Amino acid sequence: MIFCFVFMASSTPRVQIRNPARETGPEQWDSRGLWKLQAIFMTFLWPRRTETILPAPHLTRRMADNSPPASSPGDALARHWPEYLIEATLLGLFMVSACMFTALLEHPSSPLRQAIPDGVVRRVLTGVAMGLTAIALIHSPLGKRSGAHMNPSFTLTFARLGKVAPWDAFFYMAAQFAGGVAGVVVSWLVLRQTLAHPNVNYAVTLPGPDGPAIAFLGEVVISFLLMTMVLITTNHPRLSHYTGIFAGLLLATYISVEAPLSGMSMNPARTLGSALPAAVFDSLWLYFLAPPLGMLLAAETYVRWKGARSVLCAKYHHHNTERCIFRCRFGEMANGG
Repeated sequence: MIFCFVFMASSTPRVQIRNPARETGPEQWDSRGLWKLQAIFMTFLWPRRTETILPAPHLTRRMADNSPPASSPGDALARHWPEYLIEATLLGLFMVSACMFTALLEHPSSPLRQAIPDGVVRRVLTGVAMGLTAIALIHSPLGKRSGAHMNPSFTLTFARLGKVAPWDAFFYMAAQFAGGVAGVVVSWLVLRQTLAHPNVNYAVTLPGPDGPAIAFLGEVVISFLLMTMVLITTNHPRLSHYTGIFAGLLLATYISVEAPLSGMSMNPARTLGSALPAAVFDSLWLYFLAPPLGMLLAAETYVRWKGARSVLCAKYHHHNTERCIFRCRFGEMANGG
């Protein structure tokens, strides 16, 4: 369970003797707020009835190769608004999880933070939590529907590969930026001073002590490796079942190993989502340039190696019955073509 840490934090006896007079101060530990965020996350991640969020499944079956690209913004919105809304929701949920686990593992009054003084161990635990979060989002009903991009760099790269139509790419990226900010704002409305504490700082991503140049290089490398993995596995008959799991494992590894260099973003919408509420814009440019550069380089390398037609679709997880709004040829692999 990715929320076992939340249970531990709210149920573990406090190490320090609390002073009631300080209960509204900046050091207050808000375990009830964490439980509220968990409830928000689970409500949207696994809705009891997806029809309450999306049109009924029988009205939205696959239209992969039979539907022409949208001719205007209005046409794209009218046909594909559910996927755009899902993308905002998914990154919003990812940011809720990031804020929740950062507060849980870094706030000085957190029982878990007091029980684990080693920063490296806490960073590994954060990586595990966020890797599991990514896997859960990708394999959720919502993630299967939209493809679970959650990242403008990811969407831009598949648009460059010809898998995402221009207006779909535009609205996907706009939704991702909106969802990233919304997720942090919702987390702040619940956690307040817990999230604003300097040790938590809205889960911002910042370059490490080696400076922006090393951070830029680190972001390019990890983005390149992630996109290379996605292109290889999603277009492989056997490995395509496990792309989401591989992505979660990479994310956990990156947070554990690469985060000291760049803060581990790979995602301009994720970085902006934390930067705006925190009003921290140091080296923001590198998170807008390095991830798309790394992913576009990976796409160019893959196309030169395998050819453009080897890229079948733009979804993380395609072994489901949800409709696909992309220029999709995944059925060729499923049918042995």
